[in-house]
Amino acid sequence: MYDKEIGDAKRVVAEFLGQIQLKRGSLVVIGCSTSEIAAHGIGSYSNAELGEAVFVALYEELIKAGLSVAAQCCEHLNRALIMTEKDAERFGYEIVNVIPQPKAGGSFSTAAWKHMENPVAVEQVQAHAGIDIGDTLIGMHLKSVAVPVRIEHPMIGAAHIVCARTRPKYVGGGRAYYNEDLE
Repeated sequence: MYDKEIGDAKRVVAEFLGQIQLKRGSLVVIGCSTSEIAAHGIGSYSNAELGEAVFVALYEELIKAGLSVAAQCCEHLNRALIMTEKDAERFGYEIVNVIPQPKAGGSFSTAAWKHMENPVAVEQVQAHAGIDIGDTLIGMHLKSVAVPVRIEHPMIGAAHIVCARTRPKYVGGGRAYYNEDLE
């Protein structure tokens, strides 16, 4: 039913993964507005089936790549995130009590809750990279130095895509030397 959007999502994640070097187990945050994918204003046209189709397409590819995923909820849940209990514990994130719904959390995070093994909600993460579908403002959930990742086809449906990776902070000064492998 959402073949074009699924194809777009798979292409986006393939382009994203082709440009970044993440260690296995690294955390990727994804924010997604199904309203924006469907060419409506953010938060105005939540679509559970579309959220599920796009979530599954992205999640399967990221898991295959050995990465962990956190799905950002909408502002009605203060942009809390859905992730597996195992990952929340591994990263040391405090679990909070909420279950996303299409109109309170969003269709994408609701799909994450449905498809992840032992899902939990957390208030914040410090992800190594991220995919923002529909300008959902994932920046608050990235490590402190975010670097844009430009993909060739930055759209899923009608939604604009912004991708980012992070790098360690530079410290020191003019005499400091840096490890280029950490770029």
